[in-house]
Amino acid sequence: MIEIKNKKIKIFTDGANLDAISNLSKDPLIDGITTNPTLMKKSGVTNYLSFTRAAFNFSRGKSLSIEVLSNSKSEMIKEAEILSSLGSSIYVKIPILNSHGESSKDVISTLSNKKINLNITAVLSKEQIDICYDCLQINSTAYISIFAGRIADTGRDPIPFMKYAVEKFSKHKNVEILWASTREVLNIYQAAECDTDIVTITPEIFKKIHLRNYNLEKLSLETVQMFYSDSIIANFHIIPKD
Repeated sequence: MIEIKNKKIKIFTDGANLDAISNLSKDPLIDGITTNPTLMKKSGVTNYLSFTRAAFNFSRGKSLSIEVLSNSKSEMIKEAEILSSLGSSIYVKIPILNSHGESSKDVISTLSNKKINLNITAVLSKEQIDICYDCLQINSTAYISIFAGRIADTGRDPIPFMKYAVEKFSKHKNVEILWASTREVLNIYQAAECDTDIVTITPEIFKKIHLRNYNLEKLSLETVQMFYSDSIIANFHIIPKD
């Protein structure tokens, strides 16, 4: 968690291999870890459930979000029950709709009634935020993962969507709004300014957090020094050497 202009925001980050999850869980700034099948595939994960069991142990009690895999509503519920049973800090990621474009509202409602921790993911519209609101009980425990970066990719400002969700769930004490698909460090500050509870960032963006309020003149010099050093290492020339 970090504090920005007197506003605290939780930091989640992506982890797709056990070494990364272990290291990230040790960092006091990191409050939770998320992953997805795409990241796990890139990391060479071959057994989804075995990886999840190990990731739960390596995450040391910090929030761990793991996604269901099925398109079938009944199978999504069964998968969620299995994943949830692995540990109390696991939040089961349920996409707001399946890959056929069918709403997951019945699944969300059922799992909410079963008191399963949820991470409702791939939310990109106010209509989808409304679906989350209709499906969750006042005492449900859930994250609403709004893919702000993907909204911005379409030329739309994601901030009104985030503020809409924050206001919509203001009375739900255990529902937290999550700024997902973060593209740059600036997004962390934007998320905090609109009272978002959580921001998920990549490990690459996390490494840049130390640049907060960094001297811009010094950063300019370091940038030029990097370009110069790389040109020397690459043995680049414009003027021919004798």
